[in-house]
Order: sequence, then C-alpha cells, then structure tokens
Amino acid sequence: MAFPRKEREVSDFVAARELNEKISFVRNEHKVSGTIYKILENSVIVQISNKDADLIGAASNLTVVAHKNYTVEK
Repeated sequence: MAFPRKEREVSDFVAARELNEKISFVRNEHKVSGTIYKILENSVIVQISNKDADLIGAASNLTVVAHKNYTVEK
C-alpha cells in the first residue's frame, strides 16, 4: 500500500536551480565547490573533485547537500 504524495509548493530558490550550476558549501570545516548533478525536493546531489571528496571524507565524488546549506557561485 502506497501513501499518496503530498504536493508542496517549491520555493523560488529551489525552482531557480539548474543542472551543472556551480555551488559551494562547507563540510567538516572545509569549503567545497561543485556542480549540481541532480535536483531533489529537499536537496541536491553535487559532483565534487576527488581531492575534495577525500578532504571531507565522502565515499565518492557525489555528495548530497540540503538546499539550505549551499550558496550559488556567480
């Protein structure tokens, strides 16, 4: 049995996100930059360099970042 999905309004910030957009975030006291790989409802999957992945202890060069925890680079 599946529960029906609740429709929620998407914020302007999330609606403005695009694939391959450059963002930055802080993880384990290190500032990391990457590109948006996939946009999810509450977060984005970000592709980062292998060096940054090692630095922050990520298992791969893809990591999940909540919308509230990154800034868009210009």
